[in-house]
Amino acid sequence: MGMNRCLWCIEDPFYMEYHDKQWGVPVTDDQGLFEMIVLEGAQAGLSWLTVLKKRDNYRKAFEDFDIEKVALFNRDDVIRLCGDTGIIRNRVKIDSAVRNARAVLDIWEKGKTFAEFLWRFVDFEPIENNWTVEDMIPVKTPESEAMSIALKEQGFFFVGPTICYAFMQSVGMVNDHVIGCFRHGEINSIAENFNFSE
Repeated sequence: MGMNRCLWCIEDPFYMEYHDKQWGVPVTDDQGLFEMIVLEGAQAGLSWLTVLKKRDNYRKAFEDFDIEKVALFNRDDVIRLCGDTGIIRNRVKIDSAVRNARAVLDIWEKGKTFAEFLWRFVDFEPIENNWTVEDMIPVKTPESEAMSIALKEQGFFFVGPTICYAFMQSVGMVNDHVIGCFRHGEINSIAENFNFSE
């Protein structure tokens, strides 16, 4: 299409659409952040493309990632989801999504939003990186390591520092589009006008 993109996305239209429209765009609503925590955890050991192709099925299976509804899932719901061919049928990952929803509720009970809990690790402002090649992009950072520790202390599962960094990339806490990608400048412009409190 005459556009320079990050190389990781050019082999598949699912990847390109996600890259062009979502990857790196700041997300500050709790439901959207919860969705990405669940999906990034589901991706562990698999390709992100596998998860993207099942994303609509995940939204259906997990009540559109309504945190309060998912937190009420019980053992029977977990067993039911383990039989859902539309999602990744890993019981530990499914159970962790329910546990993570309950952990978000605990954060709410302490008077914080999930967004406030997460965005503090980048001082409520996206990090604008300027990588020239994808090999320069780290798989984890001090910020993602700190986030991982805090989430685990809060009772979250599948939130290691590498998963947390992929999460940070996906929800726009960092801009890891390489500078030759057409989205790099667009995401930086969004970041420069970003106001967490709005």
